[in-house]
Amino acid sequence: MNNQKHFKVAAITEDGQTISQHFGRAPYYLVATIENGQIVKRELRDKLGHSHFVSLGHAEGQPEQPHGMDAASHNKHLQMAEAIADCEALICRGMGRGAYESMQVRGIRPVVTDIAGIEDAIMAYVTGSIIDQVEKLH
Repeated sequence: MNNQKHFKVAAITEDGQTISQHFGRAPYYLVATIENGQIVKRELRDKLGHSHFVSLGHAEGQPEQPHGMDAASHNKHLQMAEAIADCEALICRGMGRGAYESMQVRGIRPVVTDIAGIEDAIMAYVTGSIIDQVEKLH
């Protein structure tokens, strides 16, 4: 649980209402500003996604690297995180291990949940009741 009075939490979304099951493909972040345990502001921000990086392709010649774990992917994930650099956490329903680790490096706490509703998931984060389901990483 966060004891700060004012902070921001991002959720990955396609529609601004529900949390997307795929971090890389979702086009938006819903950023909620929390004050004294309540959501006081919501903001939809564009997120770089797979389509922005199509011309770059995937790293070749590294078969021992799991998907999304190579240096080029890490770079893409860091670029995706720029839009939420002011957030302490990112809530999603599905994410690759590489993206998860890149968020941590960036100082953003990734949380994988099965809660579909953005408001419900953010409030679960705020109250400390959300469970990070790392077994859902791919």
